[in-house]
Amino acid sequence: MIADLAGGVAPAATMIAAMMTAANLGARITGWGFVVFTIGSVGWSIVGLSSGQTNLVGTNAFLTLVNGVGIWRWLGRQRVYEDGGKAAQTASRRSGSPTLFTATGFAGMRVLSREGRHIGKSVEALLECGTGTVSYVVVSSGGVGGVKETLRAVPADAVQFDCEELRLSLSMQDFDLLDSIVDDKWPASPPRHHTPGQSSA
Repeated sequence: MIADLAGGVAPAATMIAAMMTAANLGARITGWGFVVFTIGSVGWSIVGLSSGQTNLVGTNAFLTLVNGVGIWRWLGRQRVYEDGGKAAQTASRRSGSPTLFTATGFAGMRVLSREGRHIGKSVEALLECGTGTVSYVVVSSGGVGGVKETLRAVPADAVQFDCEELRLSLSMQDFDLLDSIVDDKWPASPPRHHTPGQSSA
């Protein structure tokens, strides 16, 4: 009875946990993904014990330990870091200081054109050593789930950094005129761009 239940729970838990961790939706979701992974590995261990598959038992006993480390890292330390950054961001909005946002939260921020139209999402920001100033921002547009997406480097002087989104001083046409970049051939310096409205003149 228990073995049959474990045989049903184990594969379902493993698949659900894989989706939760692969989605990269933050420390909490990733941490709970490892909790679900643990349920799956315990289930597989029960299946192995009931069927005499010692290799299955040994493998999932080890995976249970690994999942425990994942729970500690993502629901423990990483969650604390994430919550601390969000607390500072919220507090800065209420104070007279410049509003802050976390660097780790930068990737995935929504990117809007000058007209307020949705362009895509931010992927990465390249900073200059020494000064720490942003040189350019890489923006992903088009495609689904990273498939057939187009990456473009947008110079920092064309980007307004808000807490929830990035707003460009470029129109959709200006953005489309920027050269696309591929894989590991990102530029060593910020690209030149058209001045606002130049492309539509």
